[in-house]
Amino acid sequence: MSFRKEPQYTHGSLSKTGVVLINLGTPDAPTAGAVRRYLRQFLSDPRVVEIPKAVWWFILNGIILPFRSSKSAAKYALIWKPDGSPLRVHTERQTAALRARLLERGHQVAVMHAMRYGKPAIAEVLDQLKQEGCDRVLVVPAYPQYSGTTTASIFDAVFDHFATVRNVPELRFVRNYHDHEGYIQALKKSVLAHWEANGMPDKLVMSFHGVPKRTLMLGDPYHCECLKSARLLAEQLNLTQDQYLVTFQSRFGKAEWLQPYTAPSLAEMAKQGVGRVDVMCPGFISDCLETLEEIAMEAKAAFLQAGGREFHFIPCLNESPEWISGLRDIVEQQMIGWPTMMSAAALAERVREAEVSRQEALRVGARD
Repeated sequence: MSFRKEPQYTHGSLSKTGVVLINLGTPDAPTAGAVRRYLRQFLSDPRVVEIPKAVWWFILNGIILPFRSSKSAAKYALIWKPDGSPLRVHTERQTAALRARLLERGHQVAVMHAMRYGKPAIAEVLDQLKQEGCDRVLVVPAYPQYSGTTTASIFDAVFDHFATVRNVPELRFVRNYHDHEGYIQALKKSVLAHWEANGMPDKLVMSFHGVPKRTLMLGDPYHCECLKSARLLAEQLNLTQDQYLVTFQSRFGKAEWLQPYTAPSLAEMAKQGVGRVDVMCPGFISDCLETLEEIAMEAKAAFLQAGGREFHFIPCLNESPEWISGLRDIVEQQMIGWPTMMSAAALAERVREAEVSRQEALRVGARD
């Protein structure tokens, strides 16, 4: 077996730490061709679709890709930003903000982002960290709740990459943070800020991405972690059980998925006389197609057409200061024992540079 070429080693060089925030991924453009390439990679992952490979190949290439690519591209076009995919834009901004927040605390680490499907690819980012001399790497999935279909797929990609590397760095993985104080408090603050500006709804709906029900029966903890996140948030908001509902979205195919399903639940609530709902998606830390189009557009239409009076979508955490602080806390806890702190003089200079970068990012965001 041949291994990847190692970067030139310099004796006496200081060891470095890298942090990689890894999100699901996105097409390069809202076009049928770009979406087709993205879906082929995404839906070819055996963690995502547990169907015999030969059978699934014909379904994917003969039915799904030819017909779904154009429809999905039209949906992406509805939410595409001037500077690209919302998921990519928010992930880039989260990465920059996390880098600055860690620097403020004195950590000298390289912080980068990668995508499980699409660009920048995990292997490319890990290679870049190795080129920069990082011999310790922390992998942070952008999924608060663990699932074999998402979190484990990221772990697979990391392991597959390092199976081709001779000098493997020390690795740590964040498995989940569904009940982490920083995550729950960031969600709480986002909801309270929305209610302060718009008043309270008749019902708060927490919509999580769905997975096939069989994964729960086979031992995947995702469903339980979603329910725990929802319960902890409801407790922080002082909500009774009849004031909120947990649902699951993005059902695909004919198999039974986790229930209750989001859109039918919203329509049923409207028919039962619920006038206003607020819907949030705690399982996503960045707004994307599933939140901006499926929930803020399609689910809204389902609720209003069924007789609902008012629908509010509460955005994802994105790069809110509260969430970046929570993410920093998660990363700091995982890096305990690693020598990442810099001298006071070096810290002051790096903080100044980070502030310049932050101001520039704010100006770019304002132009958007």
